[in-house]
Amino acid sequence: MRNFNMNQVNNYNRLYSLDALRGFDMLWIMGGAEIIHSLYTATGSSFLGTLSTQLSHPDWNGFAAYDLIFPLFLFLAGVATPYSQERKLQAGKTKGSVLFMVVKRSLALVFLGVVYNNGLEVIKPFSEIRFASVLGRIGLAYLFANIIYLYANKLSQLIWFVSLIVGYWLVLKFNAAPGFPHGDLTMEGNFASYIDRFIVPGKLYRTTHDPEGFFSTIPAISTGLLGIIVGDMLKNGHQSKSLKALYMATMGGVFLGVAQLWNIDFPINKNLWSSSFVMQAGGLSLLLLSLFYYIIDVLGYQRWAILFKVIGMNSILIYMSVKFIDWDNTTQSIFGWLGALAGPQFDAFILSIGLVCLKVGFLYFLYKQKLFLKV
Repeated sequence: MRNFNMNQVNNYNRLYSLDALRGFDMLWIMGGAEIIHSLYTATGSSFLGTLSTQLSHPDWNGFAAYDLIFPLFLFLAGVATPYSQERKLQAGKTKGSVLFMVVKRSLALVFLGVVYNNGLEVIKPFSEIRFASVLGRIGLAYLFANIIYLYANKLSQLIWFVSLIVGYWLVLKFNAAPGFPHGDLTMEGNFASYIDRFIVPGKLYRTTHDPEGFFSTIPAISTGLLGIIVGDMLKNGHQSKSLKALYMATMGGVFLGVAQLWNIDFPINKNLWSSSFVMQAGGLSLLLLSLFYYIIDVLGYQRWAILFKVIGMNSILIYMSVKFIDWDNTTQSIFGWLGALAGPQFDAFILSIGLVCLKVGFLYFLYKQKLFLKV
């Protein structure tokens, strides 16, 4: 079970911006969004209300900034792939042995996802276990994207990227659940949810649909594969760093344009991981990475992002920690008096800041000790 141990991480030409952006991404789900929500509740500010809405998921169709967190993390896992896998191949490992390690990591993520959903209860009816999960989707998409990376050339990788999202669009466009018209994209009527009701064991998150269902993992592979293509350009491209940043920004703009056009026929929908959603999230991921890459790795401004890096290098650990650490009670015991001083209006706001500070402090301690959860 070495994958679940805390290990010292070898530095292998890591992109500082990659860890920083991953940390920026994780900040919002480890308490950053709650700071905005609680401050809006306390003040009623219309500006904060707009931010608060952007930090909440739309119920079905549509896109908010909060929808980017999951695909951005998967995209960044792809960006890291050429750096980690090429290092292993150059050290003499075969593609088969590298693939074996990828499979182990994928299975570990699927397992951790089940633990995250269901806790550590050992006696639980099979029908009550939710198997589909955020970490499970990351693990499966990472697995298949890595298989394509290891055994397909660059042109074939692009073909795979396009084929997966176009194929997914066509399947949903010309199929539906029984009793619904072809192309139905409602929660009950869409073909992806219908297939999940048959093939996903246990229970679905919304009974008839699961936002991390198995069938909609197909287009998520393209999200990871896009990251791999970008990571390969950053690592092996002969362009200057400034030009690479410009390429990513330009690609991001193109992706966003395509997403808006595709949205007309295939709505942007995180629940279905629609093809237009792949393009929307991919475009924003490219723009964010180009910005972080240019500021941090091109211009060399790194100090401002140290806390993001601290979070980003232990992102899986802090995500899983809520199942093993009672962060809310710990925050209340340490910062409760500050909340009381602030009064009932700002109590939740103060505690949400305290929660983030506590988690960052925990991660900073591990960072200084060079301890990271290696999955």
